[in-house]
Amino acid sequence: MTLEVELGELAVDIAREAGELARTRRQQGVRLAATKSTLADIVTEADREVEALIRERLRTARPSDGFLGEESGAEAGDSGITWVVDPIDGTVNYAYGIPAYNVSIAAVRGEPDPRTWEALAAAVHAPAVGETFRAARGHGAWLDGTRLAVTEVTAAGALLATGFGYDPATHDGDLATVRRVMPIARDLRRMGSAALDLAYVAAGRLDGYFERGLQPWDIAAGSLLVTEAGGAVTRTDAEAARPLLIAGGVQVHARLVKILVEKNPD
Repeated sequence: MTLEVELGELAVDIAREAGELARTRRQQGVRLAATKSTLADIVTEADREVEALIRERLRTARPSDGFLGEESGAEAGDSGITWVVDPIDGTVNYAYGIPAYNVSIAAVRGEPDPRTWEALAAAVHAPAVGETFRAARGHGAWLDGTRLAVTEVTAAGALLATGFGYDPATHDGDLATVRRVMPIARDLRRMGSAALDLAYVAAGRLDGYFERGLQPWDIAAGSLLVTEAGGAVTRTDAEAARPLLIAGGVQVHARLVKILVEKNPD
């Protein structure tokens, strides 16, 4: 068994256990713990409890690895591998009872920085619908026993997804971005979970996805799913406060890059 596959199996096992805890806590009722960047950007007690579970399981299984979690921050390791974790991606959905939330776990080699890391393994588990997306570098992306593949361009246009930041000051810019891509779109989805958007691109349920301002834990697992499913992922303006992530099948990705980055569409 390769290291990538071994890490992937561990990620899946822990994501499923963590997802069951999140689902159980949702049934019991959500308690808000705090807000983060803005009043609209919330964290629940379950976010913290689920991340603590993931962190403990990883510490037991691989004590030399590093950790980067949305809620509890970073802890350096000495193995060269870091786990990048979003315990409940889609927290607002979770708080409102919308089933589009997930546990996202990725193992990366190198510094926990999307500009430089090498993603090795990923798991995105959606407990409300019982789906687990997984990938290991060089071994493809899978949904349970089905190998995933991104879509090709169709004459009907691309089914795209995006998301908006919680800061109202950024909404005009995000809406302007949407207007620029709509000429190539069949329609637009906005689910509120970056990891699920990326997993759905990998599964061919979406043709492409773009969003500004995502954090490392938002994209670590989902990006590997897309590339292992034959797609492409670009993160631009990496030094900016709100870098842009673009993902999709190769043709849709290239078209989005041309519209949003090169700013010279056909």
